[in-house]
Amino acid sequence: MEKLTIVKVGGAVVEDESQLSQLLANFSAIPGKKLLVHGGGRRATKVASELGIESKMINGRRITDAKMLEVVTMVYGGLVNKNLVARLQAHGVNALGLTGADIDVIRSHKRPVKDGIDYGFVGDVDRANGEMLNTLIQAGITPVIAPLTHDGQGNILNTNADTMASETAKALASYFDVTLIFAFEKAGVLQDPDDDTSVIPVINRDLYNQYVEKGIISGGMMPKIENALAAIEAGVKRVIITLSTAINGNSGTVIQA
Repeated sequence: MEKLTIVKVGGAVVEDESQLSQLLANFSAIPGKKLLVHGGGRRATKVASELGIESKMINGRRITDAKMLEVVTMVYGGLVNKNLVARLQAHGVNALGLTGADIDVIRSHKRPVKDGIDYGFVGDVDRANGEMLNTLIQAGITPVIAPLTHDGQGNILNTNADTMASETAKALASYFDVTLIFAFEKAGVLQDPDDDTSVIPVINRDLYNQYVEKGIISGGMMPKIENALAAIEAGVKRVIITLSTAINGNSGTVIQA
């Protein structure tokens, strides 16, 4: 089965020019077929502030009201996405920028109110269109996917980029031997958040539960690992959480079933 590498890059890396330049160079050098999923939350927060729109977060998750939805649509689907596409073209990568609404590639539903929390126009993914993505990839196109989806009823929804990467990898696992890499500003999942050398080499479901119980893994790292485990359990061959400048698959934290 042909190999496909999916890289998800977070907003912190997108905002750091040196890290982003290195990541794009490394991504472009990955042999064979590839796909990029990106965040952009920090840029969205900055633009919203400049427009006088307050950013509201709960447990690291953005509350997306109507005004914030306009901001994230502009920033994620426009500013960040098209800059990445243009820079990949400069590296010889024939990239195509997409949101989940484009060619119906990722559909979701509006997250219901839970425990009194209304996240607004936030989407939880129902499915990714592996057949359509495969068609693009086989045509020599590298999709670059922004963290926006649609509900099939004409509504754009702000959607977690880690989840989109995981769902995309799952949808393509029947077409390719998929490696999914979550690239961010740390060397991997850390035993001690203040010690960048304390990378946990391997995490499976049992170890993850133990680390959560002990408080070693918490906060925003939990949904990232849950998405990684879901991908492995759905047939994705390899999942790695690693530093954005080390996406060669030889370092970081390996997620196993």
